[in-house]
Amino acid sequence: MFSSKEYLKQKTGPYGIGRFSYLQSLVTEYQDTSSADAKEQVLANLANFAYDPVNYEYMDKLNVIDLFLDCLTEPCEKLVEFGIGGLCNLALDKSNKEYILRNDGVKLVTGCLSRSSEETVLSAITCLMFLVTPASKAEITCLPVVDCMMRFSQSANRRLSNLATVFLEDYCTAEQREAAIMSHQSQQATTHSSL
Repeated sequence: MFSSKEYLKQKTGPYGIGRFSYLQSLVTEYQDTSSADAKEQVLANLANFAYDPVNYEYMDKLNVIDLFLDCLTEPCEKLVEFGIGGLCNLALDKSNKEYILRNDGVKLVTGCLSRSSEETVLSAITCLMFLVTPASKAEITCLPVVDCMMRFSQSANRRLSNLATVFLEDYCTAEQREAAIMSHQSQQATTHSSL
């Protein structure tokens, strides 16, 4: 459920910890802790708070988008999963989207497509769709990404195949899909001829 600032003030009361202070304490805990489990839990909490637009201003002040982006290259799968989940929650907002795009977000999110976690891959596909703008569309729908989506669309995993199909049908041209098919067939022919 989305909250309003007025509702949060009323709920918190005059002596309670405010939302900004709470988010700030989470960011500080993430940065200061050496416990991997604590980092995962804090990042999961931040990703959950990222769904509510009332928190966007606070997250901007606390550089949470940078924190999420940094997590996408972590070796820990859970940190990547929560980082991409947080970005996915923030990416529909215009200013958040622009910030992610300016900070190499497409490249970082695209890198998540090869991760082993199903949730990470699903969030990455969704995030890429949210990041499409006239300026970013060519990068997001480049041949390697379209080829990847073509493979995902053939997956036995229905969640993955359905989401990849939506990406292909809603964001890619027929020519892009055909080029990915031709590329895939060419790769298969090369593989078979070298055997």
